[in-house]
Amino acid sequence: MAKILLGFIIVLAAVAVATTAEGCDKDREDMIRECKKYEMFPATPKIDPSPACCAVWQRADIPCLCKRVTKEVEKEWCMEKVIYVAKYCGKPFNPGWKCGSYTVPPAAQ
Repeated sequence: MAKILLGFIIVLAAVAVATTAEGCDKDREDMIRECKKYEMFPATPKIDPSPACCAVWQRADIPCLCKRVTKEVEKEWCMEKVIYVAKYCGKPFNPGWKCGSYTVPPAAQ
């Protein structure tokens, strides 16, 4: 009985991990579609995002998205612009928050 219960727990844990990994795929796709043009290099000018972009920011799982930010992503997406758009859309990052390897500075708030 204990082996069956342990096996069931392992299966549940595997399903939870798989679900979490896929958990923000739609948010990622929506962010690329609606916000990419406001968050790409060069760092200036910073352009106010569209209402559609802000709607994505309001519903997106930002911690999940930030876990997917790699050095390659940071070469294309300007993190300063990401912080600007997040603040403009009413969902600012807290100082010290890490998104990929980028740490939000105190002045970003």
